[in-house]
Amino acid sequence: MQVYYTWQGIKEKHRDLIVGLGNFDGVHLGHQKLIEELVKEARRIKGTPAVFTFYPHPEVVLNPSDYHPLLLTQEAKRNLIARLGVDLFIQIPFDLEFARITAPDFVEKILYRELGVHTIFIGYNYTFGHKGEGTAGLLKESGDKYGFTVRIVSPVMVNKQVVSSTYIRNLLLQGKVSEASEFLGYHPFVEGIVVSGEQRGNLLGFPTVNLEPETDLIIPARGVYAVKIEMEEGSYWGVANIGVKPTFHAQKNKVNLEAHILDYYGNLYHRWIKLIFLKRLREEKKFSSPEELITQIQRDIYQVRIIMGSGLEI
Repeated sequence: MQVYYTWQGIKEKHRDLIVGLGNFDGVHLGHQKLIEELVKEARRIKGTPAVFTFYPHPEVVLNPSDYHPLLLTQEAKRNLIARLGVDLFIQIPFDLEFARITAPDFVEKILYRELGVHTIFIGYNYTFGHKGEGTAGLLKESGDKYGFTVRIVSPVMVNKQVVSSTYIRNLLLQGKVSEASEFLGYHPFVEGIVVSGEQRGNLLGFPTVNLEPETDLIIPARGVYAVKIEMEEGSYWGVANIGVKPTFHAQKNKVNLEAHILDYYGNLYHRWIKLIFLKRLREEKKFSSPEELITQIQRDIYQVRIIMGSGLEI
């Protein structure tokens, strides 16, 4: 998949663009449906399947006080979209100047004149342009005027609930990683660099890796989770803890993300790993002694090994 940071020059290189508009945070089942439909249409007409999005997220620029952390890093988003068959990923820098572009100008100058779009795919609730004044209706009228087609993709429902990034984000903030996976279409994950910790896991007999994910990425609620850890050598099961280590620290301690990797004995410092959340085992708890904590960790590991033997698909 080719990545562009401008719309200029694309029309001359790629014919009959079939473009999906949106932020695509999470690339959840709703996004996947939209992308799969646009890729199918692009293959049918022998056009070019593309996604047009922004970075940073417009809310970071327009409403920084109300901004919510992302479900995915930009790199993870691009990778997931590429796997769905998209050939072009157009990531436009979003700033206050771009935010002032009116909806009609966005359609005429960028989508029509610069990109020469053949077909546009949008979600059922998509808005665009200055102050979100652009609607599906305006886009359809513009399509009739300029000669491109607009396809509006209906929402995807799971358990009678509309799939949305906001709903998934709320599930993760409650620690409901299993439920979130039903809406994402994959297990939620974070990626990051392994950094030095307090070495307390070694002292307890359960060495851990401490992960430092990107700062604008959502982290599930505090608690203990069954996880899968992916690294260069392969994938391993583990027990992850998100919290402040209340047995040893006050509640105001910084929230940490660490994992004990089962049956792995290598050194992962300064390495990039992926932590996949499968199931929440329990809430974070303050124990009366290190010995009581060790007993609980042994129980947690036992639970993970049961899950390992259950044939859970990752």
